[in-house]
Amino acid sequence: MNYLDRNEFNFEPSQKVIEAVKNFDPKDLCFYTRIYDQGKKSVISVRVSEIYGVPEEQVLLAYGGEDILKNAIHYFLTKGNNTTILIPEFSWWYYNRVASECGGTFEMYPLHEQEDTFAYDVDEVIEYTNRIHPRMLLLASPNNPTGNSLTSEEIGRIMENIPDDTMVLVDEAYASFISTDTDYIAPLVNKYNNLIISRTLSKFYGLPGLRCGFGFIGKGHDQFLSYINKYLGFNRFSEAVALAALDSDEHYRHVADDMEWGRQLYKRELGPLPGFKVYKSVANFILIKYPIEIKEALMEALKVQDYKIKFMGDKGLESCLRITLGRKEQTQVVCDTIKAVYNRVKGLKG
Repeated sequence: MNYLDRNEFNFEPSQKVIEAVKNFDPKDLCFYTRIYDQGKKSVISVRVSEIYGVPEEQVLLAYGGEDILKNAIHYFLTKGNNTTILIPEFSWWYYNRVASECGGTFEMYPLHEQEDTFAYDVDEVIEYTNRIHPRMLLLASPNNPTGNSLTSEEIGRIMENIPDDTMVLVDEAYASFISTDTDYIAPLVNKYNNLIISRTLSKFYGLPGLRCGFGFIGKGHDQFLSYINKYLGFNRFSEAVALAALDSDEHYRHVADDMEWGRQLYKRELGPLPGFKVYKSVANFILIKYPIEIKEALMEALKVQDYKIKFMGDKGLESCLRITLGRKEQTQVVCDTIKAVYNRVKGLKG
């Protein structure tokens, strides 16, 4: 089965990752890490601190980016009387479920369709945040499923103009597929104490099965750090593999190039067809509006070929597909299948 429905990694891991797996000494699992003796959380937090220029004590580590999200929401929504989180209108369904798990409530702010993209209205986000005054504001950049992102300047403008007691969580799980710039992270985290930026090895580094996420938090949150950090350290096998992945940017840049090839193929082949719109994406997936009348035939055609893509059911996106950007041959098959089904259905109706 070709899974192109959950934004997983359809490429090969880097050679360094493969070697780390092959060369891992199982005896290391018999002992806790001793890096705690140095006052550090993990060899990963140390390496991430070096890469991003953020002090190690402000680096977050967790069981995937999802775990950072869950821990942050559970913690901050249960401290005090304010239990509201503000989330994007079109976004990952899990955001609001996590809030409900701890008795929190959520409200949504809009994302706006603009020609071939969706976009945040920064002034509107600021207005919503000041009016609702939530305990937390969630910004997804890039956003799933729409594929749009915020610039560092836009994040800074939001932070500068909202209440200091609103914790802002920027979910950057899908960052790095287009831009290599990470220099903005340290200045933002150093300036704004109420900021969390969350990343993961699941998407760009293609290791969702490793369950390793990392992030950064502003100063002054010792109690939260105690809450999220593991007293007895982290998975030593995951640490070894994660270090290898973080040292393999060249390999994953080649993968990102193949994904860009896929974006351009969908835009070129499907964009001009009546009823289609291929939205810009800076993530490892692409959102495509399609003629809803071909849905059943397209589902069947993809099933025959053992392919799965995401047929959106979110309100306002019912006539959209979200397709993971896979290997070139996978992308070609999906694109050709969509075109063939479209031509057949339209031909029959014509």
